[in-house]
Amino acid sequence: MADAHGSQPTSARRNHGRGHSYYIDGAKVPGVTTILGAGYPKAALVNWAAETTAGYAVDHWDELAELPPSQRLKRLERARWDVQKAAALRGTIVHDYADRLAAGEEVTPPDEYVGHVDAYLDFVRDWEPDELYVEAPVFSRRYSYAGTPDLIARLADRRVWLLDWKTAAKGVFLDNVLQLAALRFAEYVLDGDVEVPIPPIDAAGIVWLRGDGYDLIPVEANERAFLVFRAVKHVAGYVDGERDDWVGNALMPPELAVPE
Repeated sequence: MADAHGSQPTSARRNHGRGHSYYIDGAKVPGVTTILGAGYPKAALVNWAAETTAGYAVDHWDELAELPPSQRLKRLERARWDVQKAAALRGTIVHDYADRLAAGEEVTPPDEYVGHVDAYLDFVRDWEPDELYVEAPVFSRRYSYAGTPDLIARLADRRVWLLDWKTAAKGVFLDNVLQLAALRFAEYVLDGDVEVPIPPIDAAGIVWLRGDGYDLIPVEANERAFLVFRAVKHVAGYVDGERDDWVGNALMPPELAVPE
């Protein structure tokens, strides 16, 4: 565990392609996003998947009709993932431009991202973030998880905020609260090559970046939300666990069972 002066890390975030993994003391631990994906129910996604697939079928009706049935099926099965990937890519690109702008680099984003990047610049102008940590991974040895907040900064209200950028069309969801609670109550942050305690956080929020502006939306990422996150983590462990740990083989009636 890091002391007040920091210690050499035995924790790491390792990037691979578009993804990354976290390790504490050499052991792989789940990320906050992975935990919420496996353990938090998202009933709205069921309707979204159905509506997205149906919408794709209607919009591409003539094109699909020219394909063999098996290819048509594959195209429809992939449709919702393509839409989801495009939305995630938009968020990633906006984050990248935001990071480069925060570093003082001059960038010219593509037209489809100009509004979102302008919204980020408006947030910086209005709230004057004094950045303490930008995308620095945080870890919890006690509860065996890790994650990467977008920003920890002191804003114009003089409070230290834990912030996450969101570009989703519908804004903030309840699982975003649990995400920020998990990040807030981790024990330490990797500051370069040193593990140091996370600075005291006064508030947590979502910066919702849109093509027409932004909103800073506070969320109650408090101890109660952290308790819920830990329950979700237990569920995620169960969902991702081994079936054989819980479910045995079928039994024979006693009169038919072969003695051992």
